[in-house]
Amino acid sequence: MPNPSNPPANPILDLVGVGAPIMDLVASVPDSFLAEAGGEKGGMVMIDAAEMTRLTGRLPRPPAITNGGSAANTTYNAARLGLRTAFVGKLGNDALADDYRARFAAAAVGTGRFKRGPLPNACCLILTTPDTQRTMRTCLGAHATLSPTEITPADFAGARHAHIEGFVVFNRDLADAVVDAARAAGCTLSLDLASFEVVRGARDWLLRQLRQGIAVVFANEDEIRALFPEDNAGNSAAGAGGHAAHARRLASFGGVAAVKLGRDGAWIAHGKELHRIAPVAVADAIDSNGAGDAWAAGFLAGWLRGRPLPECGKLASLLGAETVRHMGPLIPAAHWPAVAAKAAAYLPA
Repeated sequence: MPNPSNPPANPILDLVGVGAPIMDLVASVPDSFLAEAGGEKGGMVMIDAAEMTRLTGRLPRPPAITNGGSAANTTYNAARLGLRTAFVGKLGNDALADDYRARFAAAAVGTGRFKRGPLPNACCLILTTPDTQRTMRTCLGAHATLSPTEITPADFAGARHAHIEGFVVFNRDLADAVVDAARAAGCTLSLDLASFEVVRGARDWLLRQLRQGIAVVFANEDEIRALFPEDNAGNSAAGAGGHAAHARRLASFGGVAAVKLGRDGAWIAHGKELHRIAPVAVADAIDSNGAGDAWAAGFLAGWLRGRPLPECGKLASLLGAETVRHMGPLIPAAHWPAVAAKAAAYLPA
């Protein structure tokens, strides 16, 4: 497996993110509203434009709008932490798409690898309940037309690393094209499992890719249980022993395993290493949307600079904890300087 401490000669980018460039519609709702959305609380379900219109029309108040998307959030935050980044995804033909590109350009994320499609831009309705849990309903719009033939090694040229969101796996041919092109360009890979629905529907594909080599895998407790369901019977999966065992098993494929436990911290495993990452206490959490993406950004910002795994985990936890203090998936610009000052303690000068 390629070593991130030995990048390709003269790389121009540290990280290329791959996923859906989604505009998030963020709304606080009571638990009772989830009956309108259907599905399981805390999950993500794809819907069409008509269902999106129906749900947004029943919201108790208009949603806030912000750029989102799992890998996109990670890429955006990684750029804020000083990594040289770009993004691969398909924008639509509307004002939301133009706004999305402008927001990324303002954050110094390279926008030249975006594709463009004839449909409206992708959007995701984020329903945040009083317990800060987020339930997602996504309409992919133009991004749903992204074809495997549009992805080539040129999308990853000059990059050290590619970060891929699990939602890409809903389209297996596209997912194959992405990992094949990234590997052909010489990138290391990281994969965020994204949702337990993704894992349940694509477990065979995920295990096959793990065997082929994924440098870093991010999973939360629901996703890791779905990936290794046979380990859950008789195992205290809700306790430290169960999560540590899950992290070790995930790391047995050869990469770094990061098992995120929300307010309970995380486990990181690699080879014979196993590290318990203490949580950063947050007394005023209001929205978990984007916290896992920010966690991944913090981790990758340290890992791609060759920092020890415990330091990568501490930086990851710092970003995740700050994200839950704000509505929406991104730390507001006014709060970022204070976060960056704390992050500097874990990054080389």
